[in-house]
Amino acid sequence: MSGAGKSLGLIAIALVFLLTCAYTVNQTEQVIVTQFGKPVGPPITEPGLHFKLPLVQQINSFDKRYLAWDGPMVEMSTKDKTYVQVDTFARWRITDPMRYYLRLRDERSAQSRLEDILGSETRTAIARHELIEVVRTDKDRKPMQDESLAGLASEAGIGVLRPIRVGRVAIERDVFNAAAPKLAEFGIELLDVRFKRINYNRQVLERIHQRMISERLQIAQRFRSEGEGEAARIHGNKERDINEIESAAYKQVQEIQGAADAKAAEIYAKAYAQKPEAAEFYKFLKSMETYRAVIGGEASLVLSTNSDLFGLLKRADAKGR
Repeated sequence: MSGAGKSLGLIAIALVFLLTCAYTVNQTEQVIVTQFGKPVGPPITEPGLHFKLPLVQQINSFDKRYLAWDGPMVEMSTKDKTYVQVDTFARWRITDPMRYYLRLRDERSAQSRLEDILGSETRTAIARHELIEVVRTDKDRKPMQDESLAGLASEAGIGVLRPIRVGRVAIERDVFNAAAPKLAEFGIELLDVRFKRINYNRQVLERIHQRMISERLQIAQRFRSEGEGEAARIHGNKERDINEIESAAYKQVQEIQGAADAKAAEIYAKAYAQKPEAAEFYKFLKSMETYRAVIGGEASLVLSTNSDLFGLLKRADAKGR
């Protein structure tokens, strides 16, 4: 082998040695160098070109950026024994890569540990609060109320929410405060925890629907009762007005009829009191009217000869003779 060939061979070996010794650290990475599985030296967090021993030393790279943890939908119970399904979301990052590597090794183990700790703290926080506090964002937010419930809220208690001591934001803060120190032991900084979705259990949802239906039926019954009461009041006023009008009309009729009878009697008195014959004729007419009213077509009467009714007939018969 010539001198040039040896030189090329040495150069190739040097390049291979250099490539196995050198490595680059990205701006989004932090590296721990291990030798036979044990860390060697402090973590490398600065980007650039670095060197290691070939073959015996390995590079373990971890992300420096914010990482996401998206927990599964888990069913849990609230303080008032209502089951809800909670979907939790969190942001985290690796702040102590050496501790992180020694305790967890990789991101898969970190995600599993996050699920254990955050899931446990979420169950604990949900179990300490009632359903209305879990689903409400803030305790200071005033609920919207149906206008149809305005008159029923204080009387029947329909549509009235129980007082809320905390809201969902405060519960998320409790989960964060409880889980952050535990995750710090693994070199993880917990940045944020949020409840992405809270769904009702199917049985709970059915119970809520039944409660809504019951409240609406109570509202409808209340409106129906108020309508029936108003109808009864209107009907009573109508009957009272009719009775008053009829009484006033009857009084007026009686007054007019009395005045007319008095006037007629006055006219009769003037007409039949002028001569004895006129008075006798008036008595005769009244007797005829009495006969017409008393004696029908098939009436049979038994009269005494001394009765006033028979006297006129007797006198008429005597005059006829």
